[in-house]
Order: sequence, then structure tokens, then C-alpha cells
Amino acid sequence: MLWPKAVRDRLKTGGDREVVQTYPYRSACPSTVWAGLIADASEELLFAGYTNYFLWTQVPAIAAALRQKAAAGCRVRFLLGDPDGDVTRQREAIEGVALTVSTRIHMSLEELAKLADVPQIEVRYSAAEDAVNHVSLSVFRFDDQALITPHLARVVGHDSPLMHVRRRAQGGLFDRFSEHAEELWGRGMPVPGVVVPDQA
Repeated sequence: MLWPKAVRDRLKTGGDREVVQTYPYRSACPSTVWAGLIADASEELLFAGYTNYFLWTQVPAIAAALRQKAAAGCRVRFLLGDPDGDVTRQREAIEGVALTVSTRIHMSLEELAKLADVPQIEVRYSAAEDAVNHVSLSVFRFDDQALITPHLARVVGHDSPLMHVRRRAQGGLFDRFSEHAEELWGRGMPVPGVVVPDQA
């Protein structure tokens, strides 16, 4: 078990050392990886996927885990696409699937509404001018590690590749992707109380 890791560590140089694992499909990344990264984080959780809906079905007891993390002082943030935005409608036409982008966003909003009593959990929509950049790249941060999904032309998120990175040095892959997500978050629009539109 130790030799393959030792060999990989010796062969990787520079930015490559930040790559922990790659998956040809996001759905190929085990749910235990997601759950473990959430469990190990103590300072920062940022879920900057456009819909984030799969988290509620892929990660066991994620709502309880998020409550626990927030209560322990971990910052928890969700950046979603605007379900009524132009880019959302365009992406729905491109994907052409029954479980539409806006439906997937509303699924996340419904789950986040159940956590509205936890003020430490912040939720924003990405700004309209950032929507194209947001829908094409998902960044999920767990302290100094991140899972990154660049979305391929016409496929849904679970069919796009995923890369697991860990921060090793300043200005590396982790920092580049994290800075991208922070820039989108900084211009994002708060979703007060995470009210689901149909229940307003």
C-alpha cells in the first residue's frame, strides 16, 4: 500500500504535487471521499457548484454534518446559480435532461431551507455577470483541499471529470481554483433565509 504513494510522491514535481487524485467522472469519486473531506475540515467549507444538489443524495447525513461543523466554528458557504437566470435557461437547453438545472438548484434550496436556523451557513447566488464562469467550473473547498469539476460541453455534472487537489505551496493549483471561487463569492447575491420560491 505504501509503495505506490511513495513512487507517486517522488515522481511528482511542482504543481503536480498538489494533485491527489483524478476521476474521469465526478460520479466515480466515492461518497466516502466527500464525507471524509467534510468531516476533516475545521475552518472552511465552500460548495461552489452551480446546483450542488447531488451533495444531498451522495453524502450520507450531510445536513447533520453541516450543522455540527457550523456549531464548531467552521465557516460553511454555498454558492448556487440563479434558478431564474438566463445562463440557467441556456444550460437547460444544452443539457436537455428531465432533471433540469433550475430543478436541481431548487432541490438544494429546499435542503438549505431546513438549515435556515443555522446563521453560520451562508448561501448566495452567483452574480449574473459571473454565471457563465460559474456554470462551467465547480469548486468544492474543504480547508486546504478541494474537489474541482470542469464541466464538459453538453454533459451534466456527474459525467464531467473531477480533480482532487491539496494545497502544497502558495500560488499552486489549489490557490488558483480557490481564488476563482472566492471572486465569484465576493460578487454573489445573498439568499436571505433561503426561502424556496414556491413556499414564499
